[in-house]
Amino acid sequence: MDTDNAQPSETDQPRRSRGRPRKSEDERDDGNRRQALMRAAAKLFRQYGFAATSTRDIATAAGMRSGSPFYHFENKEALLAGVMHEGMQSALRRQTAAMDSAAAAGAAAGQTLSARECLRVLVRNHLEVLLGPDSDFIPVMLYEWRSLSEAQRSEVNRLKADYEAAWVPVLQALHASGELKGEPGLARLMLFGALNWSVQWFDPGRQASLDDLTQTTLLLFLKDLP
Repeated sequence: MDTDNAQPSETDQPRRSRGRPRKSEDERDDGNRRQALMRAAAKLFRQYGFAATSTRDIATAAGMRSGSPFYHFENKEALLAGVMHEGMQSALRRQTAAMDSAAAAGAAAGQTLSARECLRVLVRNHLEVLLGPDSDFIPVMLYEWRSLSEAQRSEVNRLKADYEAAWVPVLQALHASGELKGEPGLARLMLFGALNWSVQWFDPGRQASLDDLTQTTLLLFLKDLP
């Protein structure tokens, strides 16, 4: 037998573990790194604008190597789309949680939320999304919209429509009761226009609280029944 050409037997082969191969440390932390990257990008896009922010700037802010963003996103435009997509998904989750919490509190007190109280919850939550902690995502969406491709805008638009859909029946109910100052469709557009513009002027150190802004918004758009 030619031992030089002999092949090792099955028992001589190194054992391979069954199942999926173990992930590296970077792979195990992939979701957290992606989130850190989007948070850093959202902050810089909001502060300096999309065009003036480089992927190197984003990587540095996220504590990563300069090429790391391309492991998670194809290019800077895809990262911008990711920021907007994440912002809208988060806003949807927070809006649903706020409405569910308010409804549960009302049920515990033996009450059903009125349309007026529903609008209060929606407005307060939207202000929190715009101006509260970790609030860079939606302002980026508002002011860097034209930097997205048509396909990217379509996907974000779908989430935006889902978010605004919760407001429609509330405004319609307020209009039917005579409490809404204006037609529901126009009122919704005016509401979002006024609320979204607050990211340009609101200063938490000098201006009113989010509760104050909520109350003022309701006073502007609603009237008391006789």
